[in-house]
Amino acid sequence: MSIRQKITPYLWFDSNAAAAVDLYVSVFARSRVVGTVRYAEGGMMPAGLPMAIEFELEGQRFVALNGGPHFQLNEAVSFFVECADQAEIDRLWAVLGDGGQYQQCGWLRDRFGLAWQINCGLVADFMADRDEARRARVLQAMMAMVKIDIAVLKAAYDG
Repeated sequence: MSIRQKITPYLWFDSNAAAAVDLYVSVFARSRVVGTVRYAEGGMMPAGLPMAIEFELEGQRFVALNGGPHFQLNEAVSFFVECADQAEIDRLWAVLGDGGQYQQCGWLRDRFGLAWQINCGLVADFMADRDEARRARVLQAMMAMVKIDIAVLKAAYDG
């Protein structure tokens, strides 16, 4: 392991960290597996199973830990992905949501239980607008969505 950043998120998986990392690295550009530490004989998990996998997504380091069934991922922690356009939203929504659960306002849980917010930067801009009526229209439109639709949000913003 060669973590070189001040804060590194650790993600707890039962025993499928490698499959999760494979998916995440395949989805995002500038992503890679950095290193893997495996359980030895006599460990709490089977020998040879990855214990910790260090990986990068878009230059951000993470560690996926196979720690057993003691803890589960949930929406208390989520990853916001700022998408450049509707095509990127559609692609990430389909790939990360496959086998998982789609939720309101651009949220989804992937098949491993990790929560993602697949959205666009315009939402932050719209919600920071000083015009309360614009903000309210955007929020109302977004609350009615599951997958984010940029055109609908722009229309709501424009009134």
